[in-house]
Amino acid sequence: MFSCKTKKDVLKAVKDNNVSFIQFWFTDVLGMQKIFSITPSELEEGLEEGMGFDGSSIQGFARIEESDMIAMADPTTFQLIPWRPSDRPVARVICDILNPDGTPYEGDPRYVLKRALKKIAAQGYTMYVGPELEYFYFADDKTTDILDQGGYFDGLPIDSATDLRRQTIFAMQDMGIRVEYSHHEVAPSQHEIDLRYDDALAMADKVMTYRTAIKVIARQNGVYATFMPKPIFGQNGSGMHTHQSLFKGSKNAFFDGKDKYNLSAVAKSYIAGLMTHAPEITAICNQWVNSYKRLVPGYEAPVYVSWARRNRSTMIRVPMYKPGKEKATRIEYRSPDPACNPYLAFAVMLAAGMKGVEKKYVLPEPVEEDIFEMDEKARDKAGITSLPGSLYEALTLVSKSKLVRETLGDHILEKFMENKKVEWDRFRIHVSQYELDRYLPMI
Repeated sequence: MFSCKTKKDVLKAVKDNNVSFIQFWFTDVLGMQKIFSITPSELEEGLEEGMGFDGSSIQGFARIEESDMIAMADPTTFQLIPWRPSDRPVARVICDILNPDGTPYEGDPRYVLKRALKKIAAQGYTMYVGPELEYFYFADDKTTDILDQGGYFDGLPIDSATDLRRQTIFAMQDMGIRVEYSHHEVAPSQHEIDLRYDDALAMADKVMTYRTAIKVIARQNGVYATFMPKPIFGQNGSGMHTHQSLFKGSKNAFFDGKDKYNLSAVAKSYIAGLMTHAPEITAICNQWVNSYKRLVPGYEAPVYVSWARRNRSTMIRVPMYKPGKEKATRIEYRSPDPACNPYLAFAVMLAAGMKGVEKKYVLPEPVEEDIFEMDEKARDKAGITSLPGSLYEALTLVSKSKLVRETLGDHILEKFMENKKVEWDRFRIHVSQYELDRYLPMI
């Protein structure tokens, strides 16, 4: 594990460890990891001037007539890649994307999050995030053949992926990523590795590393890992429950020991902001057609806009593992899934929460009963509304959202919408096996 701070630190680490290649990582608008490699002889120039590439070939980046982009390495993200051979080590750095004149590129998702965090830093706040990413192991990428019939917290011999998770955790620890929990999840062959909270930018970088590590190590072991939100009919889907809090220096701005919920006025308005704007940010946090197969009642995924302390049927939960402990006070936003772009998702969550703080939104009372058991009349009486039920509905809401447009910028929102409309149209005209099985014999 390295703690490089400067370009000189990176050059020294590469020389001292006989690094053979340095991978430059960055993320496209949809949250796909992009990688290219350079040799050590090119590194000094690459660190000083960045490395040029064709942005027109990257999803959501530049048009072909303005395609020159610069990948500028962030020295603080330098780490050796533990799944590469140790005799000729390979390292990676995470990059910011720049225009040829050195200014930040408006289509870079990492820049979007940095811009949002800079805005709250001016008010004295730091955002901390601790996501819980669920995923599945399957026999290959062509089927959903499961590896086990395990359930929540099952261990050996039922949980067949204990060694896979252990290998992955060791790899992430070698890269400076602190892990809190590892366990089998509710569905067969479903798993979770929880990361120790960190500031939002560092955590978004870690999420990208996490997803890469899990998929690569699964492949090296002859199986396939997927973050697809709902791969198996009739089983729980995979979520990315996102714990978040705001700090001012060492003080948790969400904590108030005198409040009956231990929540400050800032925390309550932040929760109200997330609740108010949740429908319009859902397309960013749940960006795939398949995401809305998960967001249905009955499978623990939150469908209804509400909050509670212990109730896991609500969209926002205030965990009570350590009630009254200042640093542990946080909120858990349960609707995002692990296939989102973490830079964009964290940015819109923050924007929604901070809009509530800015406008002093009023938080309704918590809903501590199982919302899935309530009928429509009872939900209406309680003022409980629903999240979008399809990608089309979510896109309609996000296209009208002033908050999302201000947060992402015109370029990213328009490129995102363009891509997602194509995805929806392809899904809409596709004839599924369900339709053939259901309708062909009867009509």
